[in-house]
Amino acid sequence: MSSGLSPQGRQAAIEALTSGEELDLLVIGGGVVGSGTALDAVTRGLSTGLIEQRDFASGTSSRSSKLIHGGLRYLEMLDFGLVREALRERGLLLTRLAPHLVRPVPFLYPLTHHVWERGYVGSGIALYDAMAMQSGTGAGLPHHRHLTRRQALRLMPSLRSSALTGAVQYYDAQVDDARHTMEIARTAAHYGAHVANRVAAVGFLRQGERVTGVRAVDKLTDREFEVHARQIVNATGVWTDDTQAMVGERGQFHVRASKGIHLVVPRDRIHSSTGLILRTEKSVLFVIPWGRHWILGTTDTDWNLDKAHPAATRADIDYILDHVNRVLATPLTHEDVEGVYAGLRPLLAGESESTSKLSREHVVAHSAPGLVVVAGGKYTTYRVMAKDAVDEAVQGLDGRIPASTTETIPLVGAVGFQAAWNQRHAIAAKAGLHVARVEHLLRRYGALTQEVLDLVAERPELGEPLDGAEDHLKAEVVYAASHEGALHLTDILTRRTRISIEAWDRGVSAAPAAAALVAPVLGWDEARQQSEVDIYLGRVEAERISQTMPDDETADEARRSGPDSRI
Repeated sequence: MSSGLSPQGRQAAIEALTSGEELDLLVIGGGVVGSGTALDAVTRGLSTGLIEQRDFASGTSSRSSKLIHGGLRYLEMLDFGLVREALRERGLLLTRLAPHLVRPVPFLYPLTHHVWERGYVGSGIALYDAMAMQSGTGAGLPHHRHLTRRQALRLMPSLRSSALTGAVQYYDAQVDDARHTMEIARTAAHYGAHVANRVAAVGFLRQGERVTGVRAVDKLTDREFEVHARQIVNATGVWTDDTQAMVGERGQFHVRASKGIHLVVPRDRIHSSTGLILRTEKSVLFVIPWGRHWILGTTDTDWNLDKAHPAATRADIDYILDHVNRVLATPLTHEDVEGVYAGLRPLLAGESESTSKLSREHVVAHSAPGLVVVAGGKYTTYRVMAKDAVDEAVQGLDGRIPASTTETIPLVGAVGFQAAWNQRHAIAAKAGLHVARVEHLLRRYGALTQEVLDLVAERPELGEPLDGAEDHLKAEVVYAASHEGALHLTDILTRRTRISIEAWDRGVSAAPAAAALVAPVLGWDEARQQSEVDIYLGRVEAERISQTMPDDETADEARRSGPDSRI
C-alpha cells in the first residue's frame, strides 16, 4: 500500500472502482467528513471507495476558521454534550492523530465590565478547561489565567487601552484544514481505500427501491462509468440536498448554507503574542495567529447562490474590519488585507420542530435502502460524524463488522513526528537547508518531510524558494502533484499551500513557476501549462472584483465569471 496520492494511484483507484466488483462501502464527498468516513470504513476491514467531484477539501473543509476547538460559545447555549465531544476530539488530534498539523494557540478574551463579567466569563472558561481534562485528552494545554488590563496590553500592545478593563487568556488549537483533510484521504488510501478526486457522482443505480451504486464521471477524461457498492454514504456537506435529489429522496431534514468570510492580514499589522476572541451582536469574531499572518473572521449570513465558489462582498469585509477596529489602537484598512476567503457551513434545517433545532449538531440517517446521509456538525468533530455514518451503514451489511478504530490511528506523517522535530537541526544540516526551512516542512508534512527532502536530494534546484512565494520550496509544489493528489494549479496554490491568501499578489507571480514545476509530473504540455496559469489568474481577478461588490448577488455574478468556475 502507498501513502501517496499520485496521478498513477488515482488511475489505479478508478480502475478498481470500475472493475465491476461490488464495494462494501462507497463514500461520495472528499471533505473532512467524507474522507474521515472512508478512513473509518477501510480500517474496519471494509472494501471502500471515495470519490470527490472537485478537489479534496475544496468546499467547506478548506475555508474554515482553521480552529480545532470545543466551541466556547456553545457552553453559553448549555450544549455541554457537543462541547465535551469536541474537546475530546481536540485532545486526540493534538496528541495522537495529527500532532504535526494541530497545535495549541492562545486567545485573549477581553473584559469590558468590572467584577460581574470576570466571574461570568472566568467560570465558563474554567468549565471549558475542566471538561477538557475530564475527557482524558487534555493534551497538556495551559490552563486559563486572569489578567489585568496592563497584563493584557503587554501581551497584545495593539489593543486600545480603553477597549478593556482586563482579560482572560485561554488555549485552543488550530490546523491547516485543507492539508489535514487531504492527509485523512491519503491515510485512507494508505490502508487500501480506492480514492479518486475529480470524479463526480452524476446519478444513482437502483434495484427496486434499493440504491446499489452510482454513475460517475472522471472529470479529467469525461469517461463515464458505474461503481457498485452494498452501501453508499452521502457526505457532500452543503451539496447534500443536491445529491439526495438525484435519488429522489429528500428525507426529514435539509441542509442550508451559511456563508462565513475571513480576512488575512500581515503579522506586523497587529502587535500581539496571542490571538483574540471578541463578542459581536451575532456571534463571536476571532483574530487568529497564522504564521506570518493573522486570520480575522468570521461572518454568518445565509447563502443561496453558487455553492462551489461563495463570494465575499465589500460589506462582508467592512463588517469584520469595523468590529476588529473597535478594539485596535491602529485601525486596519482595506489596503492591509492580503487575502480573503469565503466558505459555507452546512447547517441543518428541519421540516419539523424536532429537527429545526439541530444547528451545529450532526445527523446520520438511512435515507433509502443502501444510502446513508451524514450532514451538519462542525470540523472538529469530523471523526465522530464519520464513525456514526459507518455505524449506520454497516447495519445494512451482513456479518459482524468491527467497531471503529480511528481514535487510535494516526494520520500519515504523525508517527515519528516528535522524533523528527527533535532531530530538526541534524536534518537541516544533512539537507543543506536552514533549520527554519526544516521546521516549516515538519509542521506541514510531519515525518513525511524526508520524502520532500528526497526530491531535493535528487534535484538540488528544488531546494530553492519558489519564485513569488519564497516561504515555500520548489520541492513542495512538485510533491503536491506527485504525492498529494493535486491535479490543477489551483489545487496547489489554494489548498496544498496557502499562497492564494498569504501572498500580497495572491499567487499571481508564483503561478507560472509552479505550473512549470508540476508539468512533468502531471503530463502537461506548454499549452496546458499556460491554460492552468490563465485559469488561476482569472480566478484571482474574479475574486478581487467580487470583493468590491455591495451585495451577494453582484458578488456571485462577478465570482462566477472566473474561468475556474468549472473546476
